[in-house]
Amino acid sequence: MTGQKRGRGKLVAERRYKTDTKATAAPKNKTASAKTKRRAPKRQSTQPFVVRMIVGLVRWVARLVWVITSRVALVVALILGLSVGYLYTTLPPFADLLDGRARGSVTLLDRDGSVFAWRGEQFGGQITADTVSPFLKDAIVATEDRRFYGHFGVSPRGIASAVRINLSEGRGPLSGHGGSTLTQQVAKLLCLGVPFDPKQWADQAAYEADCREGTLARKLKEVVYAMAMEARYSKDEILSIYMNRAYLGAGANGFEAAAQRYFGKSAAEVNIAESAMLAGLLTAPSRYAPTNNLTRSQERAGIVLLLMNQQGMISDEERAQAKARPAELSDTAEKRAGGYFADWVMGAGPDFLTRDTTEDVVIDTTLDQRIQAAAEDALTYIFENKVREGSAAQAAIVVMSADGAVRGMVGGRKLKVSGAFNRATQAKRQPGSAFKPFVFATALDLGWSYDSVILDEPITIDIPGSGPWSPQNYDRKFHGAVTLTDALKNSFNIPAVKLAMDAGLENVRTVAQMFGIESDLAQGPALALGASETTLLEMTGAYAGILNGGSSVAPYGLKSLRLKGDNTALMGQEGGLGERVITPDSAQQLIYMMYNVVQNGTGARAQLDGIEVAGKTGTTQAARDAWFMGFTADYVAGVWMGYDDNTPLTGVTGSGLPAEIWHETMTRVMEGIDPKPLPMIRPSAPPVATGQVTDRVERGAPDKADNVLRDLLGAIFGSGN
Repeated sequence: MTGQKRGRGKLVAERRYKTDTKATAAPKNKTASAKTKRRAPKRQSTQPFVVRMIVGLVRWVARLVWVITSRVALVVALILGLSVGYLYTTLPPFADLLDGRARGSVTLLDRDGSVFAWRGEQFGGQITADTVSPFLKDAIVATEDRRFYGHFGVSPRGIASAVRINLSEGRGPLSGHGGSTLTQQVAKLLCLGVPFDPKQWADQAAYEADCREGTLARKLKEVVYAMAMEARYSKDEILSIYMNRAYLGAGANGFEAAAQRYFGKSAAEVNIAESAMLAGLLTAPSRYAPTNNLTRSQERAGIVLLLMNQQGMISDEERAQAKARPAELSDTAEKRAGGYFADWVMGAGPDFLTRDTTEDVVIDTTLDQRIQAAAEDALTYIFENKVREGSAAQAAIVVMSADGAVRGMVGGRKLKVSGAFNRATQAKRQPGSAFKPFVFATALDLGWSYDSVILDEPITIDIPGSGPWSPQNYDRKFHGAVTLTDALKNSFNIPAVKLAMDAGLENVRTVAQMFGIESDLAQGPALALGASETTLLEMTGAYAGILNGGSSVAPYGLKSLRLKGDNTALMGQEGGLGERVITPDSAQQLIYMMYNVVQNGTGARAQLDGIEVAGKTGTTQAARDAWFMGFTADYVAGVWMGYDDNTPLTGVTGSGLPAEIWHETMTRVMEGIDPKPLPMIRPSAPPVATGQVTDRVERGAPDKADNVLRDLLGAIFGSGN
């Protein structure tokens, strides 16, 4: 029994075990499963509650930031895409962006048709990345954006590098280096597509300053515009826009204009050294312009050569050769001939075709670059060898043909200038005795002769309102009876005053004005001694009238003005000859008298070996101005010397340094020219004062002065030789 019970108990126990096992392995319903789970013991976390709370918070914040950032990025990308797409539709055709100048240019040609100067915003013509020298293309990319062909208009690496450099140099992350790509620079050159509006901007300079603004907002606009350009144009087209619009100093816009300006060749022909120099200008065009400082420009080019070499664009050997033979300026660029002359000619045409032109203009001029160089060399030689070091004295030279065509002009000691004060055309100074030939010209035309005799003796003239005036000779002596030739040769003052009084002061003024001296002329007898003010250009033109036989001359430098590419002149001038002032006979006598001034008188230092020269010296009171005016049969030249502030010259008269400057100038000008005889009378014997003395001034009343103050000033500033 007991055994049976134990057997049944064992069987029940086994059944219960199986039932419990089945229930655990596969619960028949959810309630049973849930109960089973609740019965399972819970696993306790080993992390403290605070840590778990912080971790959870961080995860929540991260998820929130991700959600916000992703949505903001999506919105930004959408806005950026729409902005780029909109700008893409507004961008003009590639060809329309190559020339963006607001102003035009003026190209000046010399008498032989060669370029000698530029003014305005020079544009050499459209070029593309395919037509320029491959060295130039490589130099630009190496210097400005070596990743140009690999980015989409913006270079994250470039920006990161710029930020790092700015921070390392102690500046703000966006101050200094901007990390701009070449495409962004083009966007800036295009002013982000905003055209110049004179109603909105005070001037072109204000507009360009706004285009170069470096604010964060401006940078963001730049990025969008650059990306739109990348979508609209090819890389080479973007590079072509840059090559046409970049400013490269000396008024050159674009690499074609710069290549022509500095090297006298096309951008398609520049070599490695020249390409490096041009690309080096992009950093600071005015500072590195080779016409400003060639050595500095060559040093900058050396850095560009290094960059090209490091980027595999040129070999070590090519770099070494280019560095050993750096780029040099063309002859025209080196001389920068006619700075003063070019400025003067620019004023000869209307402003809308010269200074303010919006067109490209070509001006044919009378300039002779050989003569211009001769004048510049002569001035430099005298001041280096004959003038004390540190002197602030100035000088000016004008050389012209007998018809008034100006062949050379130097307006001051600084030769390579533009826009400087031109002492040949702008400075009004007293000519002193250099005015006397017009007194003698008047007398000769009224019947006097080169051998007429006049008394050089004390004379007192009563000037109404200012009292008596007694002119003196430069040597403070009286020479008795002298011929007109001797009086002019020795620059005696008293005979000149007496002659002017006899011929009539009004007649003298008329003759001088007809010869081209347009400045106000003194009313009293001091007129004869050059008390009035005039310019060197006027005086040289007046002397040209004497050389050409007595006809007036209007000095000119502009022969014709036309638009570039058009052969029809908009304006022009054939010559400067005007109406006759004195008879040819009077002119020939006067030239003979002036020839004696140089051969035997005060102008002896102006003599030229084997060439006949006629001229006249002039020195004002206290030597504030010193002149020598003269001519050969081919050219007329005038020289003035003095201080800008009217400080008296020390030991200088017209017969000294001005005559020597004239001599050095004309020696160079006449080199290689067969000398011609002067158009003058040729007496068999020099005039001698043995005839009857003609002293008509004492029998006639002196002319009344209309302006007493002018007469008084004339008496004070009257002069000798």
